[in-house]
Amino acid sequence: MDTVQRHWDVRLEIREDGDHCEVTAHLDAGDRGLAGVGRSRRNPADPTLPQVGEELATARALHDLAHHLSQDAWSMIEEFANPT
Repeated sequence: MDTVQRHWDVRLEIREDGDHCEVTAHLDAGDRGLAGVGRSRRNPADPTLPQVGEELATARALHDLAHHLSQDAWSMIEEFANPT
């Protein structure tokens, strides 16, 4: 079996203030680009903990990106199975 290697880059864009964090995960997949977005918000009653909101928003952005990748793959499969 021949092995094919590909290189995809994911870039995280992080915007935050004391109570909110928004992360956009940008995927450069060679011939196409996709993005996922994640947000977190600190409850005013919760203590301020470094990186917790950033990590949660990043996880959500990567999860959203994974969802977009799955949808994209299924769309390609359907197009291949049902050519017009």
